[in-house]
Amino acid sequence: MAGIFYDLGSYGHEQVSFFHDRETGLKAIIGIHSTVLGPSLGGCRMWRYNDEQEALRDVLRLSRGMTYKASLAGLNLGGGKAVIIGDSHSEKSEAMLKAFGRAVDALGGRYITAEDVGMSVGDIDVIRTVTNFAVGGSNEGGSGDPSVMTAFGVFQGMKAALKFAGMGESLEGLRVAIQGVGHVGYHLASYLSAAGAHLIVTDIYPDQVEKVVQEFGAEVVSPDQIFGIDCDIFAPCALGAILNSRTIPQLKCKIVAGSANNQLETEKDGFDLHNRGIIYAPDYAINSGGLINVAAELDGYNHNNVLAKVTRVYNTILDVLNQSKREDVPPHEAADALAQQRLMEAKNLGKRHSKARFRSEFLSKFQAMGEFELSAASSN
Repeated sequence: MAGIFYDLGSYGHEQVSFFHDRETGLKAIIGIHSTVLGPSLGGCRMWRYNDEQEALRDVLRLSRGMTYKASLAGLNLGGGKAVIIGDSHSEKSEAMLKAFGRAVDALGGRYITAEDVGMSVGDIDVIRTVTNFAVGGSNEGGSGDPSVMTAFGVFQGMKAALKFAGMGESLEGLRVAIQGVGHVGYHLASYLSAAGAHLIVTDIYPDQVEKVVQEFGAEVVSPDQIFGIDCDIFAPCALGAILNSRTIPQLKCKIVAGSANNQLETEKDGFDLHNRGIIYAPDYAINSGGLINVAAELDGYNHNNVLAKVTRVYNTILDVLNQSKREDVPPHEAADALAQQRLMEAKNLGKRHSKARFRSEFLSKFQAMGEFELSAASSN
């Protein structure tokens, strides 16, 4: 248990909840990192983790990333995430999804769930039958599959990174290596292909690779080969922690820009990329399109408004990279600083409001006491 509480303390979470439903086999963890800007929102990931400790670390890293993602995207939302431990292909059931929905509902709106790896729009529809605290469904007013907007945001961020690198904004003829061509990776491949890029792809699922080959004429390499491909942009669009001491020395790209969460295995890896002169578009800064998409449901979904907001991922990436250059720090540190600045401003504003509210309540009580004493004196 000491290891678990060390992890909890090091990430600075407000709340971490564990749920187990014996009847359905549900084993889930929900991490609420911050509600400073608003209720926490983040997807639910279903994955066969090696053990509970690995699942906990994933939900802690992911939920903290959602706090920073919402902050940089200018959303009035906090950071949260959920994981369900299990194989989404063989262990998921409607009863399990409803049990998870009841777990979400028990948190009373502090956490709002959505789709992530191993989950679908249909799964969100099931969850929404037992809780209102879920977004990304297909029902009326639902935002649907967020992966299209995630991919569109990554595409915009790529263009910003290219401009920062002095390479213009056109992707015509550029070589882009995509690791993972599932939901987001597939849509990203579509945008890149339409822009004239040459695609090199890999995935652990052959049918997903074949689809991209057939539709976009992509070149295929094995999962182990993708890191060493000579390319302009490397786009990690699978799971996290893939930029590390083993893979970074293999990279032959100018830019790393992809949709995967928590791409850096350690903080040091961000410095290693920076020292090698590889431009890194921080994951939570570039992949916020999906969050922007599902968050729009909370105010009434409007596709044109969402498209305009996701297009501004371009500006976010430019801001981060320019700050990185000005401060001579790696982009992941520049992104953290920008996100933390907004969080700190919100905290300070909250403290001022709390003090003002306390003073107002104190004065009201004081005045009420004075009126009581005055009336008592008058009666005598």
